[in-house]
Amino acid sequence: MSGKKGTEGLRLQTLAVRAAVERSQYGENSEALYLTSGYVQPSAEASARRFAGEEEGYTYGRSGNPTVSSMEQRLAALEGTEACMATSSGMSAIMLMCFSLLKAGDHVVFSQSMFGSTIKLIGSEFARFGVESTAVPQTDLAAWKAAIRPNTRLLFAETPTNPLTEVCDIQALADLAHNAGALFAVDNCFATPALQRPMAMGADIIMHSGTKYLDGQGRVMAGALCASEKMVLEKFLPVQKNSGMILSPFNAWVVLKGLETLDLRMRAQSALAHELAVWLEQHPAVARVYYPGLASHPQHALSMRQMSAGGAVLSFDVKAGSPEQARARAFHVLDTLQTLSLCTNLGDTKTLLTHPASTSHGKLSEAQRQAAGIGQGLIRVAVGLEHPQDVQDDLARGLDTLP
Repeated sequence: MSGKKGTEGLRLQTLAVRAAVERSQYGENSEALYLTSGYVQPSAEASARRFAGEEEGYTYGRSGNPTVSSMEQRLAALEGTEACMATSSGMSAIMLMCFSLLKAGDHVVFSQSMFGSTIKLIGSEFARFGVESTAVPQTDLAAWKAAIRPNTRLLFAETPTNPLTEVCDIQALADLAHNAGALFAVDNCFATPALQRPMAMGADIIMHSGTKYLDGQGRVMAGALCASEKMVLEKFLPVQKNSGMILSPFNAWVVLKGLETLDLRMRAQSALAHELAVWLEQHPAVARVYYPGLASHPQHALSMRQMSAGGAVLSFDVKAGSPEQARARAFHVLDTLQTLSLCTNLGDTKTLLTHPASTSHGKLSEAQRQAAGIGQGLIRVAVGLEHPQDVQDDLARGLDTLP
């Protein structure tokens, strides 16, 4: 889980292909895939020490695996954290974080613009166990400050957000949290360490859905928490062992390989997303485009300070009158696609489009959707690696024929 010795001082692109556990006695150059649920122990005494945590060594698949360790070490190196813990999905990573750090009577402040399942998990599910929470506007620093209580233990933000790409001031929120004796966690799924490193700006925990850009080709589910070695070993590890929220070795190996091309993919897809955002902003059927790389984005200056590029995800509103008309128009654009994919995932090499109001945020109440700014005419685009003209042509097929 902790970083590999000898990687200090290496640059991100090098860490992406070199940070991993030591090679086996066979000297493999590509990291090995260890498919095993158990490990033969060298002696009963060594086994006892390992199970007691007094000696390093693998004991059981639920407690650790060399392939999973390689993925954890690589992501920790890329994020600039001491350690990382891999989980079965992004949502399981959030679940592990909350179970490890919170108890009945504690309070969480989180952005009302976060992913719909995150809002439901923290705002509804954990409320059943006595954990209080307050959702605040993502970009309103005063609202974050006002929401903090004496029992606040965690501030949690997603930047940029899904799907409106709102950006928060990471350093300012970290300072707020620390001044209140709380921790600050950042969902870095959209930007990834290729574009943004929250730990360098004061964050305590970085959460990832490895299902997205860390894998990069829409193949497997994965999640991760990056933090200090002390937090991972003393807080996350005991809960993970008892709950079983682990990442399979095969999925870890796929993500491990995906990390090797993360920097190249994110920069290429960000450039293509920027080009598409500019084109959409000029289209007469589009009311508004949400993309941090555009000068028209409300947090453009902040995002360019925190991120090295605007990212690969954008959203746009189709022009419409009533919510019913907006929904029908958005559906028309999506139903006329011939090249691009109507798919709720993101982070693929293929461009994926979705209608957030009826998918990722479909289980929220209308009031929650409105608070998050999710209208019926909103379409999210996770830009892949197709030729930009082909992407524009496919979108134009629907936008140019709106009833």
